[in-house]
Amino acid sequence: MPEGHTIHRLAKDLNASLRPGKVTATSPQGPFAEQAEILNGNTLVAAEAWGKHLFLDFANAPLLHIHLGLIGKLRPKPLETSSTEGAIRLRLEGNEKLWDLTGPMTCALIDDDDAAAVTAKLGPDPLRKDGKADEFVDRMSRKKMPLAAALLDQKVIAGIGNVYRSEFCYLAGINPNTPANSLDEDTVRSLWDMATRQLKLGVKLNRIVTREPSEVGTTAGKIDNDNRLYVYKREGQPCHRCGDEIRLVEIAKRKAWYCPTEQA
Repeated sequence: MPEGHTIHRLAKDLNASLRPGKVTATSPQGPFAEQAEILNGNTLVAAEAWGKHLFLDFANAPLLHIHLGLIGKLRPKPLETSSTEGAIRLRLEGNEKLWDLTGPMTCALIDDDDAAAVTAKLGPDPLRKDGKADEFVDRMSRKKMPLAAALLDQKVIAGIGNVYRSEFCYLAGINPNTPANSLDEDTVRSLWDMATRQLKLGVKLNRIVTREPSEVGTTAGKIDNDNRLYVYKREGQPCHRCGDEIRLVEIAKRKAWYCPTEQA
């Protein structure tokens, strides 16, 4: 499932490529045709992300709410693209490029009250200006669950997925099974600051890179896929820092990776 940096990057790119000017909206797959017709010919005011949720505000139409879920994709294509192969739920065409939405968990037209109901269930988003560390500290203090589970809880912090949660636990030197409410406030605030830095880098690079460039001998943008992460999906391989074997554990029915030495 795409994590928060991907959704914020999508919002940024949509704003750049679909504004200004009218947007042509169609539903090549068919089931969203009626809603696409409502959007068709309207101007995009702003695309905005909150965690893993994407909202597109059109001038004279309801909000478009998208959640990509596990298999959803929202991809840009050249304007001259004519092919409609594949299950394209929605196609948005601007002056510079078009965007095809496939396989989303949610694709719906909603009003402001509906949007408020969605965001009210979410924790603070480190990439939003209204995201507050104090709120994160408060929500973490109420969670007895393991840290790795709390970081995946979108009511605690919005936008963190399975890759970032394993990497954050490693970078903080905390065992993923440590109860969230056992962490002191300074540690929780440092986790928030880390999330902010890492997610911003993810938006910039359009991928997750947590390794320190100094360890790899290059800049973050040039770190290859084999070296960009510390622990995620590296079970049985040596830790980049201490050489101990990376281990895999299941927490809250989700896989998590950690180093038993660095995260003792």
